[in-house]
Amino acid sequence: MDKKDIQGFENAGLAEHLLQQIRRESRHPIRLMEVCGTHTMAVFRTGIRSLLPETIRLISGPGCPVCVTAQEEIDTFLAMAREEDVIITTFGDLMRVPGTHTSLQQERANGRDIRVVYSPLDALEIAVKNPGRKVVFLGVGFETTAPTVAAVILEAEKQKTKNFFVVAAHKQVPPALEALLESEAVKIDGFLLPGHVSVIIGTKAYTSVMEAHPIPGVICGFEPTDILQGILMLVRQAEAGAATLQNAYSRVVTEDGNPKAMGILHRVFEPEDAAWRGIGVIPKSGLKIRETFSRFDARKAIPVTVPESPPPRGCACGQVLTGVLSPPRCALFRKRCTPEDPVGPCMVSSEGTCAAYYRYHMD
Repeated sequence: MDKKDIQGFENAGLAEHLLQQIRRESRHPIRLMEVCGTHTMAVFRTGIRSLLPETIRLISGPGCPVCVTAQEEIDTFLAMAREEDVIITTFGDLMRVPGTHTSLQQERANGRDIRVVYSPLDALEIAVKNPGRKVVFLGVGFETTAPTVAAVILEAEKQKTKNFFVVAAHKQVPPALEALLESEAVKIDGFLLPGHVSVIIGTKAYTSVMEAHPIPGVICGFEPTDILQGILMLVRQAEAGAATLQNAYSRVVTEDGNPKAMGILHRVFEPEDAAWRGIGVIPKSGLKIRETFSRFDARKAIPVTVPESPPPRGCACGQVLTGVLSPPRCALFRKRCTPEDPVGPCMVSSEGTCAAYYRYHMD
């Protein structure tokens, strides 16, 4: 989709019309969670939050994959980086995420071979060029990126590359939604559901969650009018006492999603229980490498021992990720924790809620 195809979704007149509709129809207080980190940044960047009526409160959820990666997983990445003859490859947003004692950026400064890549395929190419070393790709992300990692594992098998490995730390969104809805601490009246993830998993993937926990849910895109349309649809459901799943992003999201991508994902990965920062262990929310492809599993090829990994002292990132606390209420926000010297991952990632509050000066 090129620029001219989305210009209609950036139309100021249409945005104003949607805002007027929201103000007119929203009569009762509701708390809406934008699950996706890209939605969070779009809401702040466009000023939507400040334009909504007082009846609507937007709260940010666990939609930043780097942010929800558990402290123990970060420490595992760091321990592997310190092993001899290992090259760590990663996307750039992981570099500055603090572990218990250090970060990938600090380890690289200390001489460890840690390389930023733009695709897991780049990591495979590094492995081919360095046959005498173990090349590890840090697989962090949701269902959006997991199929590409799975595809590269299949390519490594095809090429018979023996020194390429993956740390599977991917997470699945629907189980996290269920965990949030089961939490007594989290109060949510509706979900703005992630567009990118939904392109892959399709609307069907949310059915079981929505049936078990009836709540308004709308899948929407990332342009201003996409988000406003999604909010309006949630308002209308809430005011009518309805609780259904609606798709406001039908130009790219279908009922079945991307069957080919999901087929590749399920061929290589299988569900496992996984720890989420701020939420805890969520059943079947992670993805582990199937036994058939276990030779590519970095945890088995490069076993490391990681001591207990408590969250950073005083950091409220876990509460921010579940919408229990807003960043300014964290005692470290803008004091000890800044983008230049972050204490927690929510201040590091471009999709982090704390980073959004800091950048756009929200109180």
